[in-house]
Amino acid sequence: MDSLDFFMTTAYAAEAPTSTNPAQGGGISFAMMFIIFIIFVYFLILRPQNKRAREQQNLLNSIAKGDEVLTAGGLLGRIVKITDQYIVFSPASNVEFVMQKSAVVSILPKGTLKTIE
Repeated sequence: MDSLDFFMTTAYAAEAPTSTNPAQGGGISFAMMFIIFIIFVYFLILRPQNKRAREQQNLLNSIAKGDEVLTAGGLLGRIVKITDQYIVFSPASNVEFVMQKSAVVSILPKGTLKTIE
């Protein structure tokens, strides 16, 4: 016994495989995993994102003059005027802002501003 055998083990080469069969199921299992991944991405990412975008578009189309709204910046106020892409927004009396329509996050129930004041 050599003194180095105490610190290192001897490595032996593995025998060559006797059969010539390739790895089984390589192409089919990869295709199945890929299809499952695409379905996973669709249901967990794309579908909910499209649903939120559709709900936001319906909200923006339903805005009317006089609605009380909450903006993305956290401002509460009433809509004074509406155009295709912009709204005139009044957070207080005698104060008006021109904002993009897309800044509206939600429509508040009528009378919300009076309860806060």
